[in-house]
Amino acid sequence: MSTIVIIVAVVVVLALVALALWTMARRRHLRERFGPEYERTVEAKHSRGAAARDLRAREERHETLEIRPLPSTVRDRYARDWTSVQEHFVDSPDQAVGEADRLVTTLMSERGYPTDSYEQQKRDLSVEHSRTLEHYRIAHEINARAGGRDTSTEELRSAMIHYRARG
Repeated sequence: MSTIVIIVAVVVVLALVALALWTMARRRHLRERFGPEYERTVEAKHSRGAAARDLRAREERHETLEIRPLPSTVRDRYARDWTSVQEHFVDSPDQAVGEADRLVTTLMSERGYPTDSYEQQKRDLSVEHSRTLEHYRIAHEINARAGGRDTSTEELRSAMIHYRARG
């Protein structure tokens, strides 16, 4: 009888160790894939487990999206459009920041990202673009305030730099 108890105890301990190792590996994967977005999500969810579930759900949703690369002709068009937006900045910084936001949103849509909701955009982008997502957040927040007394030309310039960031 005591041999069976020992065997069962060893099996339980080995199962717990395996589970702990699997959990650590999964957490490491999420940290590496989502970068700073991992910690942001942990803080927002108040739990590593809840954050892991949320990030895995993002990955699963992202797998269903048909993200496509841009052909070189389309990339060239966006480069020209970006140059035009930058030129508009000289005369109308707040409008140029709005144009930059729309250009980035259009580019996301053309690549296959849904763009109906800013919150969903952030969630979808976090899967493959977690390193540049913070730039997008900052630029979008400045754009939301553009045109009011709360934004300086320097902040608007900063938004343009953030929109341009590639990570």
